Amino acid sequence: MSLEEFKTRVSKVKEIIEDRGFEHALIVHHDDADGLCSGAIVKVVLERLGMRTELICIEKLLPQVITKIHSRENDLIVYCDIGSPHAHVISKENTGRNLVVILDHHDPSKATDEMVIDLNLELFGFKGERDFSGATCCYLFAKELSRENVDLSYLAVVGSQEIPGELKSLNKSALDDALKSGTILKERGKLIVSKFRIPVKRMFSNLQVLGAVGYYIGGPEEGVHACIHGFTKRIEGMVKELEEKRKKINRRVLSMIYRGGLRKLRFIQWIDVGEMYKGMGTKVIGTLCSFLTYRRGLIDENKYLVGLMNMEPIIPKLCRIEENYVKVSIRVPRTLREYIDSGKYPTAVDLLRKSTNGFGIAVDGHEYAASCIIDASRKHHLIRRMDEYVSEYLTTHSLK
Repeated sequence: MSLEEFKTRVSKVKEIIEDRGFEHALIVHHDDADGLCSGAIVKVVLERLGMRTELICIEKLLPQVITKIHSRENDLIVYCDIGSPHAHVISKENTGRNLVVILDHHDPSKATDEMVIDLNLELFGFKGERDFSGATCCYLFAKELSRENVDLSYLAVVGSQEIPGELKSLNKSALDDALKSGTILKERGKLIVSKFRIPVKRMFSNLQVLGAVGYYIGGPEEGVHACIHGFTKRIEGMVKELEEKRKKINRRVLSMIYRGGLRKLRFIQWIDVGEMYKGMGTKVIGTLCSFLTYRRGLIDENKYLVGLMNMEPIIPKLCRIEENYVKVSIRVPRTLREYIDSGKYPTAVDLLRKSTNGFGIAVDGHEYAASCIIDASRKHHLIRRMDEYVSEYLTTHSLK
């Protein structure tokens, strides 16, 4: 598989879209900065094709959320920076009723409905935690539909900031396009979004706050608007207010950790923040865990870091959830990553999938980061199973 094969499949999708003459499209996108950039790219592209667009921002693709989304017929549904790990479930719910396009960089499952077309570049030989972001996947899709869409390359660059280190592979190609077209400028070693005069890293961090911290108060909508039109003083003020609110809670969580709030087993260390971030999207627990992995001396570098957070029972603009759920996020400290790279320890997403077998919902992620939803009653059962699975994995692989 290769990028050329990806382009061929995009051409086939373009033909279907033109033949079907869609007037409306539903865009389902993730709530982090990469997801907001992804949603913004696809919104602009489809509107340029003459469609009306409707956007729904999703934190996790719960089964009832997928059912609700696919209750429609004869529509175009595009999943942006979300969807690939659940392509098999999406296929079962869609049953050929809609054209579904998935543009994602999370580890994919197999689509079984011919009308569910997964264009995740992992299926074409690239790595979603290294070579491309969700936004880059959306941008390459957009670019293949029309060269006019090269002007959206800056959003691929902003979304790609979620991948640590210098931009590589397809992310680097998107940056090259952005520099060549002038949508990104390099000034004093910094990348600047030219039409908004905002540093790429600052735009990324602003979107992270809007999407996650502001998830229940319209933050994602404001973030997508800012991706396309820039940050107004009102939106900047919203970012500042939300960030201050999160920092205040972060300080309380850190204080709790210093007092022994980080509990440990042989291979797992975890913190349960419960309702501390109430009113914020559950992405904040993953962000907290990522932050903690870079605080030397605060966590154990040789244990997986797990964060637990109670989930609000509402999906904005879509539905209410009856069940009592908890969000689970895993992050891998830097020292432990070396053991994962050598195959001595399981990846974060593998650990979560195996440990939640039979009760994990919307499990997805990468080698060093993963997340899912579980019933609140399963928290301690999960932690115990995770520790047991790592022990089993080490025993099995030491025998090979």
